[in-house]
Amino acid sequence: MTTHRGPRAALAAATTLVALTACSALGTGDAATPDATGGASGGTVTLVTHESFGLSDGLLEKFEQDSGLTVKVVQQADAGALVNQLVLTKDAPLGDLVYGIDNAFASRALDEGVVVPADVTAPAAADAQTYAVPGDDDGALTAIDLSDVCLNVDSTWFADKGVTPPTTLESLLDPAYRDLVVVPDPVTSSPGLAFLLATVGAFGEDGWAGYWAGLRDNGLKVADGWSDAYYTDFSGAGGDGPRPIVLSYASSPPVTVPEGGDTPRTAALLDTCFRQVEYAGVLAGAKNPEGAAQLLDFLLSDDVQADIPGSMYMYPVSSSVDLPDDWARWAPLAEKPFEVAPADIAEHREEWLSTWSDTVIG
Repeated sequence: MTTHRGPRAALAAATTLVALTACSALGTGDAATPDATGGASGGTVTLVTHESFGLSDGLLEKFEQDSGLTVKVVQQADAGALVNQLVLTKDAPLGDLVYGIDNAFASRALDEGVVVPADVTAPAAADAQTYAVPGDDDGALTAIDLSDVCLNVDSTWFADKGVTPPTTLESLLDPAYRDLVVVPDPVTSSPGLAFLLATVGAFGEDGWAGYWAGLRDNGLKVADGWSDAYYTDFSGAGGDGPRPIVLSYASSPPVTVPEGGDTPRTAALLDTCFRQVEYAGVLAGAKNPEGAAQLLDFLLSDDVQADIPGSMYMYPVSSSVDLPDDWARWAPLAEKPFEVAPADIAEHREEWLSTWSDTVIG
C-alpha cells in the first residue's frame, strides 16, 4: 500500500519511513525518571503509526522530559496496512498506542478488538467526541485530526486554455474534460479509496460503478499512488504533468502558492470530498497502557493540535486552535462532504474494490 496521506508527507516533508520490524527511539533510555510534577514515571511507550506521522522538532522530546517516558515509533505504510498488522499481531501487540486508524478502517479495528478504552483528560477530548466512530460507545478510538480528500484543479491551466474548470463529480463526465483527470488506485492508495467512498456516498450502491465506467470512458488515468498522480501526471504541482485535474486534499492548495505570490495555482473542488478522520487508541494487551494514555493525551494537547496543520497537513480536532492564515483563506473544509457509514465500509470494502477493479481496470 502507498502512503495513505502522501500529500502531507510530501508537502510538509514530514517523516522518514521506518520498517515495521524496526523502531526509532526518541529519547535517551528506558530507565524511570522523575516527571515534571516530581512523581515517579518512566519506561518506554511504543507508538504504532503510519509513515506520514511527524511532529515539529522538540515536541516529542518535551513530552519525554515532562513525562519521564521514552517514546519509540514503529511505522507502517498506511492506514490499511497498519490495521492489517494490528489484527495479525493482536495477541502480541506491536506497541502501546496506535495513531492513524482512519474512518475507512475504524470499524474493523473495533470489531477485531485491537484497541481498548482509555481515560482521556485533555480539554480537546470534548471536541474529539464530535468525530466518534458510530457504535464505539466505550470510546476505544479517539479522533486526533481530519481532512477532506477532494479533487484539485490547476486553475492556471484552465485560465490559460480558456476552459471552465469542473465543479462537481458529475461534471467530470463531460467530454470537455476527456483525458484531463488522474486519480490514485483505490486498491493501493488510501486517498484513492477515500475517493471511491466519495462516489459510493454520492451515487449509492446502484450508481457508483456506472459513474466509474463513465470516468473510464472519458479518459480517466489511474496512477499507482498519490505521489505519481500529483507530481508526475498533474500539471499543477510543478507545471510539467499533462493532466490538470487530480485527486488530493482540501489542504493542498496553500502549498502551490508560487514564490513571491499570494494566490495558489490550484483549488480544491469542495463538492467532491470525502472526509477522513484519524484516530488513536490504546492497544489491547499493551505493556504500558498508562504510558499509552499519557501519550494519547499528549496528541490532544494544545501544542500538538496547533502543530498538526504545519507538520502533518491535517486539521486538528481541537476547536481552540487557530489555523494558519493561508489555511483559513485557501484550505477550507467542505461544508457537505460525502459520507459512508464505517460499518458499511467494513462490510463492503473488499467487494467495492473488486467491483472497481473489474470496472475500471478490466
